[in-house]
Amino acid sequence: MSDDELTGFLAGVGPRLREVRKAQRTTLAQLSEATGISQSTLSRLEAGKRKPTLELLLPLARAHGVPLDELVGAPETGDPRIRPRPFTRDGRTYIPLTRHLGGLHAYKQILPPEEPHRRQLPLEQRTHEGYEWLYVLSGRLRLALGEHDLVLGPGEAAEFDTRTPHGFGNGGSLPAEFLALFGPQGERIHVRARPSTS
Repeated sequence: MSDDELTGFLAGVGPRLREVRKAQRTTLAQLSEATGISQSTLSRLEAGKRKPTLELLLPLARAHGVPLDELVGAPETGDPRIRPRPFTRDGRTYIPLTRHLGGLHAYKQILPPEEPHRRQLPLEQRTHEGYEWLYVLSGRLRLALGEHDLVLGPGEAAEFDTRTPHGFGNGGSLPAEFLALFGPQGERIHVRARPSTS
């Protein structure tokens, strides 16, 4: 790799780090707490004002639950298999199904069952930029969407603008597993029911 190629490669690490953090909806404060790296160092690293080193990148890869080569944008090896690395946040398991960091992000999520009395409590809702599509694989997924409180079963799907207050919970006594496609820039998911005729 030439000096120019190396400089270009290193310049792309900061924006990639920011994309990963935003895709996982993590703040600089949360990431600082998880890694022990100061918020100012993280901010400078994302802005390209701090050189990425292994001492910084390894804890970041671990905190984000992604391989180091994905975090830095290493060239593809030619192997088409993906090896998703699950990560757990607030008792929920996330399995990333996409390797690229821009555009749509796909995850399988597993929500553990909750105590019956907790299923009656209102879900915490939040908002952020983007658009989300959900498909329930098994169990019962509780979706609070604004004033609506819905329970989706296997085979059911929902899509919504994430600027609408929303929250998820387990709506049953078994783990709830679902696929989530998230577009951080507000990309909508389009499902074609039948092939187009041309």
